[in-house]
Amino acid sequence: MHFLAYVIITIQLFGGLQCQKLPAKVKKCHFGDGKCLVESANALLRDFPKGIPEVDLKPFNVLSVRDWLLVNDSQVGGAWYYFNLINQINYGFENTTITEIRGFDKDPTTTKIEIHGKIPRLVYKGDYVAKGRMLWFVDIHSQGTSESDFLNFQFVLTLKVRVEYRNNKRYLKIYELVPNIRLDRWIMWLDNFFPDNEDLTIAVNNLFNRNWVEFWNELEPGILRLFETVFLSLFEDLFEKVPYDDLFLAAEDPK
Repeated sequence: MHFLAYVIITIQLFGGLQCQKLPAKVKKCHFGDGKCLVESANALLRDFPKGIPEVDLKPFNVLSVRDWLLVNDSQVGGAWYYFNLINQINYGFENTTITEIRGFDKDPTTTKIEIHGKIPRLVYKGDYVAKGRMLWFVDIHSQGTSESDFLNFQFVLTLKVRVEYRNNKRYLKIYELVPNIRLDRWIMWLDNFFPDNEDLTIAVNNLFNRNWVEFWNELEPGILRLFETVFLSLFEDLFEKVPYDDLFLAAEDPK
């Protein structure tokens, strides 16, 4: 009997430790109050650019990005391409302005959740590996550093969620996140693209930047999947640690 009581107490203590709370400085809103949620989200971005370690909320100012195989054509024929981004770091999310939030009602599964925002400049820096063949006679075997600048980066995130219960608390689980992205300009530089010919490296980079819209249209599906993983990484830990109801005011609480 004493052993059973010990087990129950241990489980309760463990459950209490797993249930984290946001710092008091973070303003809470009523469910579905889009205006308040926008204000709170922008204040959080402004006040906590290095994240909130207590709830495992990642830093916004420097964010590691998973390695990403952006292009992987079949390596046959006169023209194919392989392009892999590795050791990438993202800069600029701390300058995000959230412009609209929809959903996040008492029952978050009954309405569409959307988050709208804009970032003046989003930068990716890291390494790349490229292989390929162009026009039957130019072989590509290069690796080096890469940098991408996305200027006036605007996004709409559409989330589909379900509710999970743990320790009699509701937690939000994202099972689908769809990003919609617009931008004014994409500037990219690939160092050492032709290791033995710096002039040709410069020419290829200039060609890309003059025709960035065409490259964006072709690469957009893979880029959107990459951004899906980036945005998910920002939300998932918070929703995993903090109960959904603890993110909001109770109905009877004033703002």
